[in-house]
Amino acid sequence: MKAADTSHEALDVQRQAGPVGGAWRLVRPEGRMWRRLGLALLLGVAAAGSAVALLATSAWLITAASAQPPVLLLMVPIVAVRAFGVGRGVFRYAERLVGHDAAYRVLGETRARITGRLERLAPGGLTSRRQGDLLARLVLDVDAVLDLWLRVVLPVAVAALTAAATVALLAILLPAAGAAVALAVLIACTFVPWLTAKTAERAEHKIAGARGEVAAAATETLLTAGDVVAFNAIDNVLDAFSQSDARLAAAERRSAWSTGLGSALLVLCVGGASVAALVLGSTAHITGAVFAVLVLTPLALADVLGGIPAAAQLAIRVRASLGRVQELMDSPEPVTEPTAPQPLPAGRDLEVRLLRVGYDDNDVLDGLSVDMPAGSRVVITGPSGSGKSTLAAVLLRFLEPRGGEVLLDGVDLARLEGDQVRSVVGLLTQESHVFDTSIRENLLLAKPGASDLQLWKALYRARLGMFVEKLPDGLDTMVGEHGARLSGGERQRLAFARLLLADRDVLVLDEPTEHLDEETGRALLADLFAAADRRTVVLLTHRPELVPDHVPRQLVCLT
Repeated sequence: MKAADTSHEALDVQRQAGPVGGAWRLVRPEGRMWRRLGLALLLGVAAAGSAVALLATSAWLITAASAQPPVLLLMVPIVAVRAFGVGRGVFRYAERLVGHDAAYRVLGETRARITGRLERLAPGGLTSRRQGDLLARLVLDVDAVLDLWLRVVLPVAVAALTAAATVALLAILLPAAGAAVALAVLIACTFVPWLTAKTAERAEHKIAGARGEVAAAATETLLTAGDVVAFNAIDNVLDAFSQSDARLAAAERRSAWSTGLGSALLVLCVGGASVAALVLGSTAHITGAVFAVLVLTPLALADVLGGIPAAAQLAIRVRASLGRVQELMDSPEPVTEPTAPQPLPAGRDLEVRLLRVGYDDNDVLDGLSVDMPAGSRVVITGPSGSGKSTLAAVLLRFLEPRGGEVLLDGVDLARLEGDQVRSVVGLLTQESHVFDTSIRENLLLAKPGASDLQLWKALYRARLGMFVEKLPDGLDTMVGEHGARLSGGERQRLAFARLLLADRDVLVLDEPTEHLDEETGRALLADLFAAADRRTVVLLTHRPELVPDHVPRQLVCLT
């Protein structure tokens, strides 16, 4: 809970800081991560410096050796060439190892912050977003943290430090040549990335959103594949998906063109620096070995500076991706947790008083009042859109009322933490999720560490025990994705067994018979009411005729 609380506090600061500052605080390393990134920077400079020194030393050695001096005079540069050659590979490996380790740790911290925030947003604060786009924000866009440190910050810092040291070395050998190379480096580090980023700006801003569209289209296509095939709408769906993919491909092609432009300009800068050193060195009174170093050393900067145009371009994409994540994190919370929550009351009487709830500018419920004494059976009915599911969300503290109150033993739910409320109130919906795992694991979600006896007891109370006993693998039977290997009634009974295992005192059943035929639905409701025993049951349904006649209940009609 400490980590989650820290995440909440950090994200509260982010929302006050605005989109740019908030995005930075979202990915900012903590404490020791700065030291790891600093070590990666030093190793990167050592690797890039070894590459430049290798070329410079090789140029000096080859030129000096052509005069056939005593071999002892060449021993130092020979050893230096070997050292720089080995050092380049060793330092590069160490830099990649340390840099990736630090970047992935920062990514992990970022995901922890985001998860802490999503805990406060879900489910009410996320329902307005497409599943695929939400997935893209939480996976692809969050992965931009790696690009930020590994392909933007570290390469640019390494290039700047190494280029500065190279210019200083050349200036010592020949000030005029050093000035020429410094000018070329300045252009390569300022104008070239600016032009690259400017030409790719629109494309890079589109890429993050286009990836979200493609992910959303792909997710929806997979989830609705059965219906799409049944209605022979495959061509229309594929055409829509192809259009989304085409928009992404067009943006990426435009981005690639800008990358090529930046690389070409960088080569021109480095080549120009080498030519300038050639011209200036040919008129200066220097040795042939120094002349070779002046001409060839600038060429080593092509590899050192090569990542700067791409980094400038990628920075735009990273900013757009992190902006999408920050937009999600800035979503208003559907429920405001009390700063000083009250203790959970002992009683379980529920009372709804003049409740008013809605979305945007529309009130779905306005002035609803219902008494739900402990152990009672309350059937709330009404047509689609009358507010049944909205009421369920309020009872579980997934949604904040605009007016009125819901009392638990006289205490307003708004004065209790959401986790406190949900320790008393449980929910079974028409789309209760069944995970692609075994029956056992689906049940253990409600009560980790429950014994097999407790699992079987819950299954039998949900009238599913005999069915599971006949399965070859029993509790270890895999149910398939979304419970595909179970019938609709069996899925609902498994979800209800999970709810019973959680042992909540108030059971909210939101359209549990929605996708079932009348006979199956009537049997399911009879079993649900019987298994509920002493618990309060709040049934939200537009089919009240399926409730068994022998069940005493209070009927409330919504319009």
